[in-house]
Amino acid sequence: MVLSRNRARERISSMSGQSKSFNSTSDYVASQQLLASVNVAIALKKPLLVKGEPGTGKTMLAQAVANSLGKKLIIWNIKSTTKAQDGLYMYDTIQRLYDGQFGEEGVDDIAHYIKLGKLGEAFESDEQVVLLIDEIDKADLEFPNDLLWELDQMEFYIHETKRTVKAKNRPIVIITSNAEKELPDAFLRRCIFHYIDFPDQNLMEEIVRTHYPEVEDKLLHDAMEVFYWIRSMKDIRKKPSTSELIDWINALQIGGIPTDRLRAELPFIGVVVKKDEDLETIKNKRDF
Repeated sequence: MVLSRNRARERISSMSGQSKSFNSTSDYVASQQLLASVNVAIALKKPLLVKGEPGTGKTMLAQAVANSLGKKLIIWNIKSTTKAQDGLYMYDTIQRLYDGQFGEEGVDDIAHYIKLGKLGEAFESDEQVVLLIDEIDKADLEFPNDLLWELDQMEFYIHETKRTVKAKNRPIVIITSNAEKELPDAFLRRCIFHYIDFPDQNLMEEIVRTHYPEVEDKLLHDAMEVFYWIRSMKDIRKKPSTSELIDWINALQIGGIPTDRLRAELPFIGVVVKKDEDLETIKNKRDF
């Protein structure tokens, strides 16, 4: 028997112990497939790994989940130099040495110099939080594997104080990747995976109207036509993203550009196109 979407969400909610499931918000429009992936990941208590091209709303998803479920969002932004240890804790030996030289009290209490990282903060929270590990593919290849134990067991050990930090409430973990590099199989096996497809025009219109509900119909239609025309070009090096379309429409509204000039002049096109080569390509193919 096929369950209705609402019935399916209710069943997933009961599996996860959540009083309610994730739904699209006034600021974030999600496809039914994405809604299902989020709620299944919550129910199975597994990290949700979200991939997609830049600008498809991967990072905003975590904020939307937090808003929808009424939970705090903790963001761990990953850089090329980030190590797994950074998310657990840091032992500030320099501050301890400094305090010791100047006779500060409490120098012997090592715990005073232990600062939890973002994963540690999520574990220590008295309430369940949403933890975003943003752009995990920016780190080195061993980074995901170095987090396997912590994400599986929801605990880690602080050697300096001989204390085990265990999650008081298992966080909802959302991990994003721009697919700059492949992630290890052992890490992938522990995640629920979802690829965010680039929105079709119907979904894109819905997304834009969540930001600008009063946008003129013809302005939106013409801007989207130009936008998807640019994205369809094979020679474009950097395809414009959803966020750039939203910014462009805002610029067109602020500038008061008449819609009959939009196609002919492509005003403020630098909001959408960011590479010189792409601008030249567009100028040479303005025959849509």
